[in-house]
Amino acid sequence: MIFDLDDTLLDRDKAVDKLFSIILDKCYGDVKQHSVKNEMLQKFKEYDKRSYGYSDKVKVLESFFDEFPPKYRLPSNDIQDFWNNNFPHCFSIDQNTINIINTIKKHVKVAIITNGSTQRQKAKIMNTNLNSFFDIIIISEEVGFSKPDKRIFELALNKLNVQPETVLFVGDDLERDIGGCQNANIKGIWFNPYMIKNDTEIKPYAEINSFDKLLSYFTYSAFSLFR
Repeated sequence: MIFDLDDTLLDRDKAVDKLFSIILDKCYGDVKQHSVKNEMLQKFKEYDKRSYGYSDKVKVLESFFDEFPPKYRLPSNDIQDFWNNNFPHCFSIDQNTINIINTIKKHVKVAIITNGSTQRQKAKIMNTNLNSFFDIIIISEEVGFSKPDKRIFELALNKLNVQPETVLFVGDDLERDIGGCQNANIKGIWFNPYMIKNDTEIKPYAEINSFDKLLSYFTYSAFSLFR
């Protein structure tokens, strides 16, 4: 079984909230009005979403600082290091997710495929100790192609030494994760905790809104198939 990282194994939205709090403390001090703070957070998330998946995060903070002038403005040439050094530490992993992964890995190989910066993704994985649970971890910047390119999924199949029909991929992004794995003839389980409506032509093999439901796709006979 292969997993996406951000917004699947790890809650990226919560991590963005934590990073925003760090920026607020460092650059703005005490913002007393809750409505102003909430407006700033929503705008920060908007800028972050536009640059989601890109290594360069300077534009995110530059745009945010332009709209909400801070007491202390990070110099442009310090922004990337600030983001790389702080953001990975904003992530945590739910113990229930760990328990489910441990149950699954008793029966099948487990892997991660993630898009993003090698430095940041490795830091997230190390800081949450996910590296100790997975057989292989593939990061797009490291290998030279990213989801939905079928080559990144085929690379995982080769490294795991498995056939696509014996693999399930779990991810939150319909286009990159589900469409991408289907391009490599892998069944895709759409992780959709917020119950977002699927308005695309991509039809997942299955849809779940909690990790607990992954276990229902494994029976003793399925375990023998996926070994």
